[in-house]
Amino acid sequence: MNNAAVPAVPPATTEELAELVATASLAVVAEETPASPIGFLLAMDPGTDYDSENYRWFAARSDSFVYVDRVVVADGARGGGIGRALYGAAFERAREFGRDEVTCEVNVRPENPESLAFHARLGFERLGEQETKGGAYRVALMAAKTR
Repeated sequence: MNNAAVPAVPPATTEELAELVATASLAVVAEETPASPIGFLLAMDPGTDYDSENYRWFAARSDSFVYVDRVVVADGARGGGIGRALYGAAFERAREFGRDEVTCEVNVRPENPESLAFHARLGFERLGEQETKGGAYRVALMAAKTR
């Protein structure tokens, strides 16, 4: 499911995804039926040992956030509220731990207008942009208040 969403999210092998899940402070899976995943979200808290350009950008500006590393919803399940529900878990975690923001990045090169619109509907605002992956990508760095 992750690699079907490339370039909206970075590609990852099964081993790399397992490592991300182990690193994540929050890992949520949406299932249509048991053992039939239709979406997932991985998020990190401040202080996580995570070597991501985007995570480091947020960590340098604040210690009161939950960083959504990736959220993926299967093609056939988009538009049904799964993404909103997954983000609901990230907002719940942020509020539970007294964090001010939920943060993420969205590609602006290559363009991902659907994701930008989705995040805007959830209350995310652009804080900045940066080049990543040696200039192969440009992302909008975004945050939404939890209160």
